[in-house]
Amino acid sequence: MADAKVIPFGEEPRSRRGGKAGKPKSKVNGRRAGQLSPVPEQQVTGGEEEAQTGAGAQGGEGPGEAAEGRRGGGGLDRKLAQGLAFLRRRVTGDYEVDDFGYDEELTDQVLMSLLRPLYDKYFRVDVKGVENIPDTGGALIVANHSGTLPMDGLMLQVAVHDNHPAGRHLRLLAADLVFMLPVVNELARKAGHTLACAEDAQRLLERGEVVGVMPEGFKGIGKPFSERYKLQRFGRGGFVSTALQARVPIVPCSIVGAEEIYPMIGNAKTLARVLGFPYFPITPTFPWLGPLGALPLPTKWTIQFGEPIPTDGFPLEAAEDPMLMFNLTDQVRETIQHTLYKLLVQRRSVFF
Repeated sequence: MADAKVIPFGEEPRSRRGGKAGKPKSKVNGRRAGQLSPVPEQQVTGGEEEAQTGAGAQGGEGPGEAAEGRRGGGGLDRKLAQGLAFLRRRVTGDYEVDDFGYDEELTDQVLMSLLRPLYDKYFRVDVKGVENIPDTGGALIVANHSGTLPMDGLMLQVAVHDNHPAGRHLRLLAADLVFMLPVVNELARKAGHTLACAEDAQRLLERGEVVGVMPEGFKGIGKPFSERYKLQRFGRGGFVSTALQARVPIVPCSIVGAEEIYPMIGNAKTLARVLGFPYFPITPTFPWLGPLGALPLPTKWTIQFGEPIPTDGFPLEAAEDPMLMFNLTDQVRETIQHTLYKLLVQRRSVFF
């Protein structure tokens, strides 16, 4: 099988920190795709062509057809033809991944198709304010994190992919643990996720990507059910510093519905330490019902994107001002928390 083409970034390497590598499936310009260190930058050679992106690069579709394709539309014959063409490109290696391991075609045609039934039919996600994400250029989406398992990040990715009028793709920053798990690490790289570090985030933002971060981390996703919809600490404001340096807007995002999919009523800390997990959840159904207990509850979700907070009006040295970073971090956090309370008052029930 032929090797996939690689989309280089075309910048000189900067200093970066190392990391522990997960088990790789393939290499990208000599770099293993599952590696935990920030992705090194590559220099463009004279013979390399700039990669085409979007649905038009795959089949010459217009904007309307591209949007229809993102939702899985089209007749049976068209789907069959697209499927055969997709398989042919995978067999021949006629597809492209970028230096982060992101495979846009695989994400569009396979991964999104697998997640879409959960998004549309199971959680029935309502999306509000998606127009607040800019049509072009970099943007940093900052969202709350909850639900015991990170389903909210995946549903957020589908929400941007399927609803943004410009067909933008969300590149999520993920914890080290994601890239240490077999299979999961490869799928995360293919879906466009990368290590949650300032170097990778800034490179993606400067390249004009939409980047997603959930600053609560494990404190948010692993909090007990009694503290649902109460935001945890947002760290030291590293995401604000990254946005200031890249001079991109910060888009607050509030997610309602994820807190109840796995109500965490206990935490087996000893077992979590043995397994190397940050927590081991105990819910009303898990581990009592075995594999059935891992089935999330079919809650009704709402994802709302708030008005962007611009950062290009601040001086270049603003990223070094701790008070400014604290104020902006607090502004983003309070915006998300206030919106969560507002959405909770508006929803009729957890499941409808």
